[in-house]
Amino acid sequence: MARVICHRCFWPQALCWCGSIQSMDTRTRFVFLMHPKEFKREKAGTGRLAHLCLTRSEIHMGASFEDHPGVRALIADPQYHPVLLYPGAEAMNLTSGGPAPRLPDGRRLLVLILDGTWSGARKMLRLSPSLQRLPRIMFTPSAPSRFVIKQQPQAGCLATIEAVHEVLIALRQAGLDDYPLPDQLLGLFQRMQDFQIRCAADLARPGYRRRAYSQPGDRNPVRGQRNLHRRRYLPLHPGS
Repeated sequence: MARVICHRCFWPQALCWCGSIQSMDTRTRFVFLMHPKEFKREKAGTGRLAHLCLTRSEIHMGASFEDHPGVRALIADPQYHPVLLYPGAEAMNLTSGGPAPRLPDGRRLLVLILDGTWSGARKMLRLSPSLQRLPRIMFTPSAPSRFVIKQQPQAGCLATIEAVHEVLIALRQAGLDDYPLPDQLLGLFQRMQDFQIRCAADLARPGYRRRAYSQPGDRNPVRGQRNLHRRRYLPLHPGS
């Protein structure tokens, strides 16, 4: 028989994370733009877990958001100042030590995040000119990725839930937002991975790998590059 799935966190109902999550009310509104493969197939998708932690957040699925009515309405809404979290020379680095971004009077920050593989995110951006025109923000990660159960293709690449954590830290330091539960995002991320690692070590469980996960810093980045089309990550520094 098929397992009953929780349609909030997309985990089996017996392993549902929802009861351990306390939603945070931030000033910033986060919008996760998920690639269809990420939305439908990723059981360990950290963008969905980050969304469940944030009261002012929502998920929209698509490969292109140019004609997406919900996303277009958010970008055009005068109560928001929309920005795209995406690396590059033109992006404002929130952790560079320079002046904090200034918001137009009375507006809230709206952060749009492309959630998918790097190749998928690039395609999503290419198909969405309205996203290309948005101001961009980025940050310098405060630590290497903590993603043990998946390979990151380059140093500086983070899981989506780690990226949201970094953005909230930077916004709090700039006086633009509060971060009421700073341990929750990474704590949930760690618990999810701990469960996967326990399953991998349990020989009685079918369908899991049969060897221990190596530490992220011990992995060969070249291998990650070759498998880039199969790996899920969000690059957060120029050149990644």
